[in-house]
Amino acid sequence: MFISPAFAQTAGGESSGASMLVQMAPLVLIFVVFYFLLIRPQQKKMKEHKAKIDAVKKGDQVVTGGGLVGKVVRVDEFYADVELAPGMKVKAVKSTLTDVIDPATAKPAND
Repeated sequence: MFISPAFAQTAGGESSGASMLVQMAPLVLIFVVFYFLLIRPQQKKMKEHKAKIDAVKKGDQVVTGGGLVGKVVRVDEFYADVELAPGMKVKAVKSTLTDVIDPATAKPAND
């Protein structure tokens, strides 16, 4: 007589486990799609960028975080001395270098 409709519906017990799985399936599917379309490619890109920056050596042409293009004169563990113009050197933190330019495709800036 005084049984709540909510208690009456959940009295079955077995169907609640299956319905919980059906409710969670779209969330799991969304996470899997996000992982393969967004997270994994971004991690791969970051790993390639880190490897490229760690491999910077003397003579490479680089782009700094501020957009300056120069030639690496000296490299140590954390810093790179970059020559922006003849006789003008700046010290840049290696992690702020954004790109290493391939010398085969690079053109001088003033030509």
